[in-house]
Amino acid sequence: MEASDITRVQTYLRRLFGTERINILRPARPGLSVEVAVEDEVIGTLHRDTEDGEISYSLHLTILEEDLPPAPKADKAPPRRRA
Repeated sequence: MEASDITRVQTYLRRLFGTERINILRPARPGLSVEVAVEDEVIGTLHRDTEDGEISYSLHLTILEEDLPPAPKADKAPPRRRA
Protein backbone atom coordinates (compact mmCIF):
# COMPACT_ATOMS: atom_id res chain seq x y z
CA MET A 1 0.00 0.00 0.00
CA GLU A 2 1.36 3.41 -0.95
CA ALA A 3 2.09 6.12 1.62
CA SER A 4 -0.60 8.33 0.07
CA ASP A 5 -3.19 5.55 0.55
CA ILE A 6 -2.21 5.22 4.21
CA THR A 7 -2.43 8.96 4.81
CA ARG A 8 -5.83 9.27 3.13
CA VAL A 9 -7.36 6.29 4.97
CA GLN A 10 -5.91 7.46 8.30
CA THR A 11 -7.41 10.93 7.77
CA TYR A 12 -10.78 9.35 6.93
CA LEU A 13 -10.77 7.07 10.00
CA ARG A 14 -9.77 9.91 12.33
CA ARG A 15 -12.61 12.07 10.99
CA LEU A 16 -15.11 9.19 11.07
CA PHE A 17 -14.35 8.22 14.68
CA GLY A 18 -13.62 11.75 15.87
CA THR A 19 -10.16 11.08 17.26
CA GLU A 20 -6.56 11.77 16.36
CA ARG A 21 -5.49 8.66 18.33
CA ILE A 22 -5.86 6.38 15.27
CA ASN A 23 -2.60 5.62 13.46
CA ILE A 24 -1.98 3.46 10.42
CA LEU A 25 1.46 1.86 10.57
CA ARG A 26 3.42 0.98 7.46
CA PRO A 27 4.95 -2.48 7.63
CA ALA A 28 8.66 -2.74 8.38
CA ARG A 29 9.12 -4.93 5.29
CA PRO A 30 7.21 -5.15 2.02
CA GLY A 31 4.56 -7.86 1.98
CA LEU A 32 3.63 -7.57 5.65
CA SER A 33 0.22 -6.31 6.77
CA VAL A 34 -0.51 -2.65 7.30
CA GLU A 35 -1.55 -2.30 10.94
CA VAL A 36 -4.12 0.03 12.50
CA ALA A 37 -3.47 1.22 16.04
CA VAL A 38 -5.20 3.34 18.62
CA GLU A 39 -2.32 5.07 20.34
CA ASP A 40 0.17 2.22 20.89
CA GLU A 41 -2.27 -0.71 20.75
CA VAL A 42 -2.67 -2.49 17.40
CA ILE A 43 -6.35 -3.23 16.86
CA GLY A 44 -6.36 -4.69 13.36
CA THR A 45 -5.10 -4.71 9.81
CA LEU A 46 -5.90 -2.69 6.70
CA HIS A 47 -6.09 -4.18 3.21
CA ARG A 48 -6.38 -2.51 -0.20
CA ASP A 49 -8.60 -4.27 -2.73
CA THR A 50 -8.84 -3.59 -6.46
CA GLU A 51 -11.77 -5.22 -8.22
CA ASP A 52 -13.23 -4.31 -11.60
CA GLY A 53 -11.16 -1.14 -11.64
CA GLU A 54 -12.55 0.06 -8.29
CA ILE A 55 -10.41 0.49 -5.19
CA SER A 56 -11.65 -0.20 -1.68
CA TYR A 57 -10.06 -0.64 1.72
CA SER A 58 -10.99 -3.30 4.26
CA LEU A 59 -10.36 -2.88 7.96
CA HIS A 60 -10.19 -6.12 9.94
CA LEU A 61 -10.50 -5.54 13.70
CA THR A 62 -9.19 -8.14 16.11
CA ILE A 63 -10.64 -8.22 19.62
CA LEU A 64 -8.90 -10.52 22.08
CA GLU A 65 -10.97 -12.25 24.76
CA GLU A 66 -8.50 -11.04 27.39
CA ASP A 67 -9.27 -7.42 26.48
CA LEU A 68 -13.03 -7.75 27.04
CA PRO A 69 -14.74 -6.93 30.33
CA PRO A 70 -15.92 -9.94 32.33
CA ALA A 71 -19.09 -11.61 31.05
CA PRO A 72 -22.19 -11.05 33.19
CA LYS A 73 -22.91 -13.92 35.53
CA ALA A 74 -25.91 -16.01 34.55
CA ASP A 75 -28.59 -16.87 37.10
CA LYS A 76 -28.04 -20.36 38.49
CA ALA A 77 -31.70 -21.33 38.59
CA PRO A 78 -34.72 -19.94 36.79
CA PRO A 79 -37.13 -17.95 38.99
CA ARG A 80 -39.88 -19.99 40.65
CA ARG A 81 -43.44 -19.54 39.52
CA ARG A 82 -46.15 -18.98 42.09
CA ALA A 83 -49.03 -21.36 42.09
